[in-house]
Amino acid sequence: MLHHRFSLTTSSIQGPPTPSAIIMGHNGAAGEAEVGSGEPRLKGKATPDTLKIGCIALVAKNGEYRRAEILSIKETKSGRQFYCNFDNFNKRLDEWVPVSRIDFEQDVEWPNLEKDKAKDPKNKKSTSKKSQPSKKAQKKVGKREQSVVSEGQTPHPWSEFVESQKAPAANGDDKVTASLEVGATPGVGPDEMELDEDETPAGVAKKEKEQQQQQGFSREQEIEKLRTSGSMTQNPAEISRIRNISKVEFGRYVLFPWYFSPYPEAFSQEDCIYICEFCLSYYGDLKSFTRHRIKCTLQHPPGNEIYRDEHVSFFEIDGRRQRTWCRNLCLLSKMFLDHKTLYYDVDPFLFYVMTSRDDRGWHIIGYFSKEKESADGYNVACILTLPQYQRKGYGRLLIQFSYELSKIEGKLGSPEKPLSDLGLLSYRQYWAENIIDLLEGYAETGEKCTIEGIATKLAMTTQDVEHTLQALKMQVYHKGEHKIVIPEKLKQQREKSRAKQKRVIDPSRIQWKPPVFTASSRTWAW
Repeated sequence: MLHHRFSLTTSSIQGPPTPSAIIMGHNGAAGEAEVGSGEPRLKGKATPDTLKIGCIALVAKNGEYRRAEILSIKETKSGRQFYCNFDNFNKRLDEWVPVSRIDFEQDVEWPNLEKDKAKDPKNKKSTSKKSQPSKKAQKKVGKREQSVVSEGQTPHPWSEFVESQKAPAANGDDKVTASLEVGATPGVGPDEMELDEDETPAGVAKKEKEQQQQQGFSREQEIEKLRTSGSMTQNPAEISRIRNISKVEFGRYVLFPWYFSPYPEAFSQEDCIYICEFCLSYYGDLKSFTRHRIKCTLQHPPGNEIYRDEHVSFFEIDGRRQRTWCRNLCLLSKMFLDHKTLYYDVDPFLFYVMTSRDDRGWHIIGYFSKEKESADGYNVACILTLPQYQRKGYGRLLIQFSYELSKIEGKLGSPEKPLSDLGLLSYRQYWAENIIDLLEGYAETGEKCTIEGIATKLAMTTQDVEHTLQALKMQVYHKGEHKIVIPEKLKQQREKSRAKQKRVIDPSRIQWKPPVFTASSRTWAW
Protein backbone atom coordinates (compact mmCIF):
# COMPACT_ATOMS: atom_id res chain seq x y z
CA MET A 1 0.00 0.00 0.00
CA LEU A 2 1.29 3.43 -0.92
CA HIS A 3 1.79 5.65 2.11
CA HIS A 4 1.42 9.38 1.48
CA ARG A 5 2.71 11.79 4.06
CA PHE A 6 0.71 14.98 4.51
CA SER A 7 1.44 18.35 6.02
CA LEU A 8 -1.26 20.31 7.83
CA THR A 9 -2.40 23.87 7.45
CA THR A 10 -5.40 25.79 8.80
CA SER A 11 -5.71 28.12 5.83
CA SER A 12 -7.95 26.98 3.02
CA ILE A 13 -6.30 26.59 -0.39
CA GLN A 14 -9.36 25.55 -2.33
CA GLY A 15 -11.79 27.47 -0.16
CA PRO A 16 -14.50 26.15 2.14
CA PRO A 17 -17.21 23.88 0.80
CA THR A 18 -20.14 25.59 -0.82
CA PRO A 19 -23.21 26.01 1.39
CA SER A 20 -25.36 24.43 -1.29
CA ALA A 21 -23.53 21.13 -0.92
CA ILE A 22 -26.61 19.03 -0.31
CA ILE A 23 -30.29 19.84 -0.07
CA MET A 24 -32.72 17.30 1.35
CA GLY A 25 -36.12 17.06 2.89
CA HIS A 26 -36.49 17.35 6.64
CA ASN A 27 -35.93 13.63 7.05
CA GLY A 28 -32.94 13.34 4.76
CA ALA A 29 -34.42 11.73 1.67
CA ALA A 30 -34.92 12.83 -1.89
CA GLY A 31 -38.12 14.37 -3.22
CA GLU A 32 -41.30 12.28 -3.33
CA ALA A 33 -43.14 12.02 -6.61
CA GLU A 34 -46.70 13.26 -6.68
CA VAL A 35 -49.25 10.56 -5.90
CA GLY A 36 -51.07 9.36 -8.99
CA SER A 37 -49.22 11.72 -11.35
CA GLY A 38 -48.73 10.76 -14.98
CA GLU A 39 -51.96 9.39 -16.44
CA PRO A 40 -55.48 10.86 -16.20
CA ARG A 41 -57.90 9.04 -13.91
CA LEU A 42 -61.66 8.69 -13.80
CA LYS A 43 -63.35 10.47 -10.90
CA GLY A 44 -66.51 9.61 -9.04
CA LYS A 45 -68.18 9.09 -5.70
CA ALA A 46 -67.18 6.19 -3.47
CA THR A 47 -68.31 4.54 -0.26
CA PRO A 48 -66.29 2.65 2.37
CA ASP A 49 -67.38 -0.57 0.68
CA THR A 50 -66.54 0.42 -2.89
CA LEU A 51 -63.21 2.13 -2.14
CA LYS A 52 -60.46 -0.19 -3.35
CA ILE A 53 -56.70 -0.47 -3.65
CA GLY A 54 -55.26 2.04 -6.13
CA CYS A 55 -57.88 4.73 -5.51
CA ILE A 56 -56.79 8.26 -4.62
CA ALA A 57 -58.95 10.01 -2.03
CA LEU A 58 -58.78 12.99 0.32
CA VAL A 59 -57.64 11.80 3.75
CA ALA A 60 -57.31 13.88 6.92
CA LYS A 61 -53.71 14.33 8.12
CA ASN A 62 -52.47 16.94 10.60
CA GLY A 63 -55.78 18.78 10.58
CA GLU A 64 -56.26 19.06 6.82
CA TYR A 65 -57.31 16.84 3.93
CA ARG A 66 -54.55 15.64 1.60
CA ARG A 67 -54.49 13.47 -1.50
CA ALA A 68 -53.55 9.91 -0.61
CA GLU A 69 -53.32 6.65 -2.54
CA ILE A 70 -54.88 3.54 -1.00
CA LEU A 71 -52.19 0.84 -0.97
CA SER A 72 -53.90 -1.78 1.16
CA ILE A 73 -57.12 -2.53 3.05
CA LYS A 74 -57.60 -4.65 6.17
CA GLU A 75 -60.28 -5.50 8.69
CA THR A 76 -59.40 -4.90 12.36
CA LYS A 77 -61.32 -5.26 15.58
CA SER A 78 -62.26 -1.57 15.41
CA GLY A 79 -63.39 -1.77 11.78
CA ARG A 80 -62.02 -1.40 8.28
CA GLN A 81 -58.75 0.49 7.82
CA PHE A 82 -56.96 1.80 4.73
CA TYR A 83 -53.19 2.08 4.28
CA CYS A 84 -52.52 5.50 2.72
CA ASN A 85 -49.52 6.99 0.94
CA PHE A 86 -49.88 10.77 1.20
CA ASP A 87 -49.06 13.14 -1.64
CA ASN A 88 -45.51 14.56 -1.34
CA PHE A 89 -44.90 12.80 1.98
CA ASN A 90 -42.10 10.42 2.83
CA LYS A 91 -43.00 6.72 2.87
CA ARG A 92 -42.18 6.70 6.57
CA LEU A 93 -45.30 8.78 7.10
CA ASP A 94 -47.65 6.29 5.43
CA GLU A 95 -50.26 5.09 7.91
CA TRP A 96 -53.38 3.04 8.46
CA VAL A 97 -56.41 5.30 8.70
CA PRO A 98 -60.03 4.51 9.71
CA VAL A 99 -63.05 5.28 7.53
CA SER A 100 -63.79 8.44 9.57
CA ARG A 101 -60.65 10.18 8.22
CA ILE A 102 -61.61 9.79 4.54
CA ASP A 103 -63.73 12.49 2.89
CA PHE A 104 -66.35 10.61 0.86
CA GLU A 105 -68.19 13.82 -0.09
CA GLN A 106 -65.42 14.61 -2.57
CA ASP A 107 -64.82 12.64 -5.76
CA VAL A 108 -62.37 9.75 -5.62
CA GLU A 109 -59.84 9.09 -8.41
CA TRP A 110 -60.26 5.51 -9.57
CA PRO A 111 -57.37 3.31 -10.76
CA ASN A 112 -56.52 3.36 -14.44
CA LEU A 113 -58.30 0.48 -16.18
CA GLU A 114 -55.49 -0.04 -18.69
CA LYS A 115 -53.04 -0.63 -15.86
CA ASP A 116 -55.44 -3.16 -14.33
CA LYS A 117 -55.65 -5.00 -17.65
CA ALA A 118 -51.88 -5.07 -17.87
CA LYS A 119 -51.74 -6.64 -14.40
CA ASP A 120 -54.38 -9.22 -15.35
CA PRO A 121 -52.78 -12.72 -15.61
CA LYS A 122 -54.80 -13.34 -18.80
CA ASN A 123 -52.76 -10.63 -20.50
CA LYS A 124 -49.38 -11.98 -19.39
CA LYS A 125 -48.31 -12.78 -22.93
CA SER A 126 -48.80 -9.26 -24.20
CA THR A 127 -47.25 -7.58 -21.19
CA SER A 128 -44.32 -9.96 -20.87
CA LYS A 129 -43.14 -9.19 -24.37
CA LYS A 130 -43.16 -5.48 -23.68
CA SER A 131 -41.43 -5.85 -20.35
CA GLN A 132 -38.59 -7.98 -21.73
CA PRO A 133 -35.56 -5.81 -22.55
CA SER A 134 -33.69 -6.26 -25.79
CA LYS A 135 -30.57 -8.43 -25.95
CA LYS A 136 -28.42 -5.31 -26.10
CA ALA A 137 -30.08 -3.91 -23.02
CA GLN A 138 -29.58 -7.22 -21.22
CA LYS A 139 -25.90 -7.17 -22.02
CA LYS A 140 -25.59 -3.61 -20.81
CA VAL A 141 -27.38 -4.45 -17.57
CA GLY A 142 -24.98 -7.34 -17.05
CA LYS A 143 -22.00 -5.02 -17.44
CA ARG A 144 -23.47 -2.64 -14.92
CA GLU A 145 -23.99 -5.43 -12.39
CA GLN A 146 -20.43 -6.58 -12.93
CA SER A 147 -19.07 -3.09 -12.26
CA VAL A 148 -21.04 -2.87 -9.04
CA VAL A 149 -19.49 -6.11 -7.82
CA SER A 150 -15.98 -4.94 -8.60
CA GLU A 151 -16.58 -1.63 -6.83
CA GLY A 152 -17.75 -3.56 -3.79
CA GLN A 153 -14.16 -4.64 -3.14
CA THR A 154 -13.31 -1.10 -2.08
CA PRO A 155 -16.73 0.29 -1.17
CA HIS A 156 -17.37 3.99 -1.09
CA PRO A 157 -19.12 4.57 2.24
CA TRP A 158 -21.86 6.64 0.63
CA SER A 159 -22.45 4.94 -2.70
CA GLU A 160 -25.11 2.62 -1.27
CA PHE A 161 -27.10 5.68 -0.25
CA VAL A 162 -28.03 6.29 -3.88
CA GLU A 163 -31.05 4.00 -3.81
CA SER A 164 -32.41 5.39 -0.55
CA GLN A 165 -31.94 8.88 -2.01
CA LYS A 166 -34.44 7.87 -4.66
CA ALA A 167 -36.88 6.93 -1.94
CA PRO A 168 -39.64 9.41 -1.08
CA ALA A 169 -39.04 12.57 0.91
CA ALA A 170 -41.47 14.53 3.01
CA ASN A 171 -42.69 18.06 2.83
CA GLY A 172 -44.99 17.41 5.73
CA ASP A 173 -45.23 18.20 9.39
CA ASP A 174 -42.00 18.12 11.41
CA LYS A 175 -43.89 16.87 14.45
CA VAL A 176 -44.59 13.56 12.79
CA THR A 177 -40.93 13.01 11.93
CA ALA A 178 -39.91 12.90 15.57
CA SER A 179 -39.95 9.11 15.13
CA LEU A 180 -36.78 8.70 13.11
CA GLU A 181 -34.53 5.68 12.84
CA VAL A 182 -30.90 5.29 13.77
CA GLY A 183 -30.82 8.37 16.00
CA ALA A 184 -29.49 10.66 13.28
CA THR A 185 -30.24 14.34 12.97
CA PRO A 186 -32.45 14.40 9.88
CA GLY A 187 -31.52 16.70 7.06
CA VAL A 188 -28.48 18.94 7.03
CA GLY A 189 -28.36 21.18 10.04
CA PRO A 190 -26.31 24.35 10.47
CA ASP A 191 -23.70 22.52 12.57
CA GLU A 192 -23.22 19.57 10.24
CA MET A 193 -20.05 19.27 8.18
CA GLU A 194 -20.86 20.30 4.63
CA LEU A 195 -19.80 18.07 1.78
CA ASP A 196 -18.65 18.62 -1.74
CA GLU A 197 -21.68 18.26 -4.01
CA ASP A 198 -19.97 15.67 -6.20
CA GLU A 199 -19.29 13.45 -3.18
CA THR A 200 -22.73 13.70 -1.60
CA PRO A 201 -25.38 11.04 -2.09
CA ALA A 202 -27.32 13.43 -4.31
CA GLY A 203 -24.24 13.93 -6.48
CA VAL A 204 -23.60 10.21 -6.69
CA ALA A 205 -27.24 9.63 -7.61
CA LYS A 206 -27.00 12.25 -10.36
CA LYS A 207 -23.89 10.59 -11.82
CA GLU A 208 -25.50 7.15 -11.74
CA LYS A 209 -28.62 8.48 -13.43
CA GLU A 210 -26.49 9.97 -16.24
CA GLN A 211 -24.66 6.66 -16.66
CA GLN A 212 -27.95 4.79 -16.83
CA GLN A 213 -29.26 7.16 -19.50
CA GLN A 214 -26.12 6.61 -21.55
CA GLN A 215 -26.55 2.86 -21.20
CA GLY A 216 -30.21 3.04 -22.18
CA PHE A 217 -31.25 1.38 -18.91
CA SER A 218 -34.20 3.05 -17.18
CA ARG A 219 -35.11 2.30 -13.55
CA GLU A 220 -38.25 4.46 -13.37
CA GLN A 221 -40.61 1.48 -13.40
CA GLU A 222 -38.60 -0.26 -10.68
CA ILE A 223 -38.57 2.86 -8.49
CA GLU A 224 -42.30 3.30 -8.99
CA LYS A 225 -42.84 -0.31 -7.94
CA LEU A 226 -40.76 0.22 -4.80
CA ARG A 227 -42.58 3.44 -3.98
CA THR A 228 -46.04 1.91 -4.20
CA SER A 229 -45.02 -1.28 -2.39
CA GLY A 230 -44.08 0.67 0.71
CA SER A 231 -40.40 -0.19 0.69
CA MET A 232 -37.01 1.22 -0.17
CA THR A 233 -35.59 -2.30 -0.40
CA GLN A 234 -34.89 -3.74 -3.85
CA ASN A 235 -34.99 -7.40 -2.90
CA PRO A 236 -37.91 -8.87 -4.89
CA ALA A 237 -37.84 -12.05 -2.78
CA GLU A 238 -39.02 -10.23 0.32
CA ILE A 239 -42.69 -10.30 1.25
CA SER A 240 -45.02 -7.33 1.07
CA ARG A 241 -43.62 -4.34 2.89
CA ILE A 242 -46.91 -2.65 3.72
CA ARG A 243 -46.74 -1.74 7.39
CA ASN A 244 -48.63 -4.42 9.31
CA ILE A 245 -48.57 -2.97 12.84
CA SER A 246 -50.52 0.25 13.40
CA LYS A 247 -49.47 1.22 16.92
CA VAL A 248 -47.20 -0.08 19.68
CA GLU A 249 -47.34 0.61 23.40
CA PHE A 250 -43.79 0.31 24.73
CA GLY A 251 -43.31 1.27 28.37
CA ARG A 252 -44.35 4.90 28.84
CA TYR A 253 -44.38 5.57 25.11
CA VAL A 254 -46.74 4.96 22.21
CA LEU A 255 -44.80 4.27 19.00
CA PHE A 256 -46.05 4.38 15.43
CA PRO A 257 -44.02 1.94 13.30
CA TRP A 258 -42.58 2.94 9.95
CA TYR A 259 -42.12 -0.37 8.21
CA PHE A 260 -43.19 -3.98 8.02
CA SER A 261 -42.00 -6.33 10.77
CA PRO A 262 -42.77 -10.08 10.66
CA TYR A 263 -44.80 -10.38 13.82
CA PRO A 264 -47.41 -13.19 13.77
CA GLU A 265 -50.16 -12.48 11.25
CA ALA A 266 -52.83 -12.28 13.94
CA PHE A 267 -51.19 -9.13 15.32
CA SER A 268 -51.96 -7.22 12.12
CA GLN A 269 -55.64 -7.35 13.08
CA GLU A 270 -54.99 -5.52 16.36
CA ASP A 271 -55.34 -1.76 16.70
CA CYS A 272 -52.41 -1.72 19.14
CA ILE A 273 -49.89 -4.29 20.32
CA TYR A 274 -48.18 -4.21 23.71
CA ILE A 275 -44.47 -4.90 24.15
CA CYS A 276 -42.78 -5.37 27.54
CA GLU A 277 -39.91 -2.89 27.64
CA PHE A 278 -37.70 -5.28 29.65
CA CYS A 279 -38.20 -8.79 28.22
CA LEU A 280 -39.59 -7.51 24.85
CA SER A 281 -42.42 -10.08 24.83
CA TYR A 282 -45.36 -8.94 22.69
CA TYR A 283 -49.10 -9.23 23.30
CA GLY A 284 -52.19 -8.43 21.27
CA ASP A 285 -54.55 -7.50 24.11
CA LEU A 286 -54.18 -5.40 27.22
CA LYS A 287 -55.42 -8.08 29.62
CA SER A 288 -52.71 -10.56 28.66
CA PHE A 289 -50.07 -7.86 28.77
CA THR A 290 -51.19 -6.71 32.25
CA ARG A 291 -50.96 -10.27 33.57
CA HIS A 292 -47.46 -10.57 32.08
CA ARG A 293 -46.24 -7.35 33.67
CA ILE A 294 -47.32 -8.62 37.10
CA LYS A 295 -45.22 -11.76 36.63
CA CYS A 296 -42.22 -10.32 34.71
CA THR A 297 -39.22 -9.83 37.00
CA LEU A 298 -36.62 -8.74 34.42
CA GLN A 299 -35.37 -5.18 34.97
CA HIS A 300 -32.46 -4.97 32.53
CA PRO A 301 -31.27 -6.63 29.31
CA PRO A 302 -30.21 -10.25 29.98
CA GLY A 303 -26.46 -9.81 29.56
CA ASN A 304 -23.29 -8.46 31.13
CA GLU A 305 -23.10 -4.75 31.95
CA ILE A 306 -19.83 -3.62 30.41
CA TYR A 307 -20.15 0.16 30.77
CA ARG A 308 -21.83 2.59 33.16
CA ASP A 309 -21.68 6.33 33.68
CA GLU A 310 -24.12 8.91 35.05
CA HIS A 311 -26.13 8.89 31.82
CA VAL A 312 -26.18 5.44 30.23
CA SER A 313 -25.23 1.79 30.64
CA PHE A 314 -24.23 -0.76 27.99
CA PHE A 315 -25.04 -4.46 28.12
CA GLU A 316 -23.47 -7.18 25.97
CA ILE A 317 -25.89 -9.96 24.98
CA ASP A 318 -24.87 -13.12 23.15
CA GLY A 319 -27.46 -14.09 20.54
CA ARG A 320 -26.74 -17.76 21.14
CA ARG A 321 -27.42 -17.59 24.89
CA GLN A 322 -30.43 -15.25 24.75
CA ARG A 323 -32.12 -16.24 21.51
CA THR A 324 -35.69 -15.32 22.39
CA TRP A 325 -34.78 -11.89 23.76
CA CYS A 326 -32.55 -11.07 20.78
CA ARG A 327 -35.18 -12.24 18.29
CA ASN A 328 -37.73 -10.00 19.99
CA LEU A 329 -35.27 -7.11 19.81
CA CYS A 330 -34.86 -7.69 16.07
CA LEU A 331 -38.63 -7.73 15.56
CA LEU A 332 -38.94 -4.45 17.45
CA SER A 333 -36.13 -2.74 15.55
CA LYS A 334 -37.40 -3.98 12.17
CA MET A 335 -40.42 -1.69 12.56
CA PHE A 336 -38.04 1.28 12.21
CA LEU A 337 -35.47 -0.13 9.77
CA ASP A 338 -36.34 -0.82 6.16
CA HIS A 339 -32.95 -1.65 4.67
CA LYS A 340 -32.05 -4.65 6.82
CA THR A 341 -32.95 -8.31 6.38
CA LEU A 342 -34.26 -9.99 9.51
CA TYR A 343 -32.83 -13.43 10.29
CA TYR A 344 -34.54 -15.75 12.70
CA ASP A 345 -31.20 -17.19 13.77
CA VAL A 346 -29.33 -14.67 15.96
CA ASP A 347 -26.55 -17.05 17.10
CA PRO A 348 -23.71 -15.42 15.06
CA PHE A 349 -24.34 -11.96 16.54
CA LEU A 350 -23.50 -10.00 19.66
CA PHE A 351 -25.90 -7.25 20.72
CA TYR A 352 -24.74 -4.15 22.58
CA VAL A 353 -27.74 -2.46 24.17
CA MET A 354 -27.64 1.09 25.54
CA THR A 355 -29.99 1.81 28.46
CA SER A 356 -30.92 4.58 30.89
CA ARG A 357 -31.54 3.89 34.58
CA ASP A 358 -34.26 4.93 37.00
CA ASP A 359 -35.97 3.41 40.04
CA ARG A 360 -37.99 1.03 37.83
CA GLY A 361 -35.03 -0.48 35.98
CA TRP A 362 -32.85 -0.12 32.87
CA HIS A 363 -34.82 1.21 29.87
CA ILE A 364 -33.64 0.47 26.33
CA ILE A 365 -32.51 3.53 24.36
CA GLY A 366 -30.96 1.82 21.36
CA TYR A 367 -28.53 -0.87 20.33
CA PHE A 368 -26.10 -2.05 17.72
CA SER A 369 -25.28 -5.60 16.70
CA LYS A 370 -22.09 -7.04 15.28
CA GLU A 371 -21.03 -10.38 13.91
CA LYS A 372 -18.86 -12.48 16.17
CA GLU A 373 -16.49 -12.84 13.25
CA SER A 374 -16.97 -10.55 10.26
CA ALA A 375 -15.19 -11.53 7.06
CA ASP A 376 -15.39 -7.91 5.88
CA GLY A 377 -14.17 -6.39 9.14
CA TYR A 378 -17.46 -4.69 10.00
CA ASN A 379 -17.80 -3.52 13.60
CA VAL A 380 -21.55 -2.84 13.28
CA ALA A 381 -24.15 -4.97 11.52
CA CYS A 382 -27.26 -3.04 12.52
CA ILE A 383 -27.70 0.13 14.59
CA LEU A 384 -30.84 1.82 15.88
CA THR A 385 -31.93 4.45 18.37
CA LEU A 386 -35.57 4.01 19.37
CA PRO A 387 -37.82 6.83 18.11
CA GLN A 388 -38.58 8.34 21.52
CA TYR A 389 -34.85 9.00 22.06
CA GLN A 390 -34.13 10.50 18.66
CA ARG A 391 -32.20 13.76 18.20
CA LYS A 392 -30.70 13.69 21.69
CA GLY A 393 -27.16 12.59 20.84
CA TYR A 394 -27.65 8.90 21.63
CA GLY A 395 -26.94 7.79 18.07
CA ARG A 396 -23.49 9.31 18.30
CA LEU A 397 -22.86 7.47 21.58
CA LEU A 398 -23.70 4.15 19.92
CA ILE A 399 -21.30 4.86 17.07
CA GLN A 400 -18.54 6.00 19.43
CA PHE A 401 -18.96 2.91 21.61
CA SER A 402 -18.62 0.62 18.58
CA TYR A 403 -15.31 2.28 17.67
CA GLU A 404 -14.07 2.13 21.27
CA LEU A 405 -14.60 -1.64 21.20
CA SER A 406 -12.68 -1.80 17.91
CA LYS A 407 -9.78 0.06 19.55
CA ILE A 408 -9.70 -2.49 22.37
CA GLU A 409 -9.71 -5.29 19.79
CA GLY A 410 -6.91 -3.59 17.88
CA LYS A 411 -8.90 -3.62 14.63
CA LEU A 412 -10.09 -1.07 12.09
CA GLY A 413 -13.90 -0.95 11.96
CA SER A 414 -16.57 0.22 9.57
CA PRO A 415 -20.37 -0.15 9.54
CA GLU A 416 -21.96 -2.79 7.37
CA LYS A 417 -23.11 -1.49 3.99
CA PRO A 418 -25.57 -0.32 2.85
CA LEU A 419 -26.21 2.39 5.39
CA SER A 420 -29.69 3.80 5.80
CA ASP A 421 -30.14 7.46 4.88
CA LEU A 422 -30.19 8.62 8.49
CA GLY A 423 -27.49 6.17 9.55
CA LEU A 424 -25.35 7.64 6.80
CA LEU A 425 -25.81 11.16 8.18
CA SER A 426 -24.84 10.03 11.68
CA TYR A 427 -21.71 8.24 10.54
CA ARG A 428 -20.68 10.98 8.14
CA GLN A 429 -20.84 13.57 10.90
CA TYR A 430 -19.06 11.31 13.39
CA TRP A 431 -16.21 10.66 10.94
CA ALA A 432 -15.86 14.35 10.11
CA GLU A 433 -15.85 15.52 13.74
CA ASN A 434 -13.29 12.98 14.92
CA ILE A 435 -10.96 13.50 11.98
CA ILE A 436 -11.05 17.29 12.47
CA ASP A 437 -10.37 16.94 16.21
CA LEU A 438 -7.37 14.71 15.52
CA LEU A 439 -5.98 16.94 12.78
CA GLU A 440 -6.25 20.03 14.97
CA GLY A 441 -4.05 18.25 17.49
CA TYR A 442 -1.52 17.42 14.76
CA ALA A 443 -1.58 21.04 13.55
CA GLU A 444 -0.78 22.39 17.02
CA THR A 445 2.26 20.11 17.42
CA GLY A 446 3.38 20.45 13.78
CA GLU A 447 3.46 16.67 13.29
CA LYS A 448 3.22 14.99 9.92
CA CYS A 449 0.42 12.48 9.41
CA THR A 450 -0.72 9.80 7.00
CA ILE A 451 -4.16 8.49 6.15
CA GLU A 452 -3.08 5.15 7.58
CA GLY A 453 -2.00 6.89 10.79
CA ILE A 454 -5.34 8.68 11.13
CA ALA A 455 -7.19 5.41 10.52
CA THR A 456 -5.14 3.60 13.18
CA LYS A 457 -5.68 6.35 15.76
CA LEU A 458 -9.46 6.43 15.24
CA ALA A 459 -9.95 2.69 14.51
CA MET A 460 -11.55 3.63 11.18
CA THR A 461 -10.85 2.05 7.81
CA THR A 462 -8.63 4.00 5.41
CA GLN A 463 -11.51 4.12 2.89
CA ASP A 464 -13.77 5.92 5.40
CA VAL A 465 -11.00 8.38 6.30
CA GLU A 466 -10.00 9.12 2.73
CA HIS A 467 -13.53 9.60 1.41
CA THR A 468 -14.36 11.88 4.35
CA LEU A 469 -11.31 14.06 3.62
CA GLN A 470 -12.18 14.22 -0.06
CA ALA A 471 -15.84 14.98 0.55
CA LEU A 472 -14.96 17.85 2.91
CA LYS A 473 -12.33 19.15 0.44
CA MET A 474 -9.64 18.77 3.06
CA GLN A 475 -7.21 16.71 0.95
CA VAL A 476 -5.35 18.80 -1.66
CA TYR A 477 -2.15 18.72 -3.69
CA HIS A 478 -0.27 22.03 -3.47
CA LYS A 479 3.22 22.95 -4.72
CA GLY A 480 4.27 19.36 -5.24
CA GLU A 481 3.17 18.24 -1.79
CA HIS A 482 0.13 16.46 -0.42
CA LYS A 483 -1.59 18.58 2.21
CA ILE A 484 -4.62 18.30 4.46
CA VAL A 485 -6.42 21.61 4.81
CA ILE A 486 -8.71 22.46 7.72
CA PRO A 487 -11.04 25.21 6.44
CA GLU A 488 -11.89 27.88 8.96
CA LYS A 489 -15.60 27.33 8.36
CA LEU A 490 -15.32 23.67 9.35
CA LYS A 491 -13.45 24.65 12.50
CA GLN A 492 -16.22 27.06 13.46
CA GLN A 493 -18.90 24.44 12.82
CA ARG A 494 -16.97 21.96 14.93
CA GLU A 495 -16.73 24.45 17.80
CA LYS A 496 -20.51 24.93 17.73
CA SER A 497 -21.22 21.20 17.70
CA ARG A 498 -18.66 20.62 20.47
CA ALA A 499 -20.43 23.18 22.66
CA LYS A 500 -23.76 21.36 22.19
CA GLN A 501 -22.32 17.90 22.79
CA LYS A 502 -23.43 16.84 26.26
CA ARG A 503 -22.58 13.15 26.41
CA VAL A 504 -19.47 11.21 25.40
CA ILE A 505 -18.22 7.71 26.13
CA ASP A 506 -15.43 7.52 28.72
CA PRO A 507 -13.14 4.70 27.48
CA SER A 508 -11.70 4.17 30.97
CA ARG A 509 -15.12 2.98 32.21
CA ILE A 510 -15.41 0.15 29.68
CA GLN A 511 -15.01 -3.20 31.45
CA TRP A 512 -14.68 -5.52 28.48
CA LYS A 513 -12.36 -7.99 26.83
CA PRO A 514 -12.84 -9.29 23.28
CA PRO A 515 -14.81 -12.54 23.62
CA VAL A 516 -13.41 -15.75 22.18
CA PHE A 517 -15.82 -18.19 20.53
CA THR A 518 -15.64 -21.74 19.33
CA ALA A 519 -16.43 -22.56 15.71
CA SER A 520 -19.95 -23.75 16.57
CA SER A 521 -20.92 -20.63 18.54
CA ARG A 522 -20.11 -18.13 15.81
CA THR A 523 -21.97 -19.80 12.94
CA TRP A 524 -25.58 -20.25 11.96
CA ALA A 525 -27.35 -22.94 13.97
CA TRP A 526 -29.09 -24.56 10.99
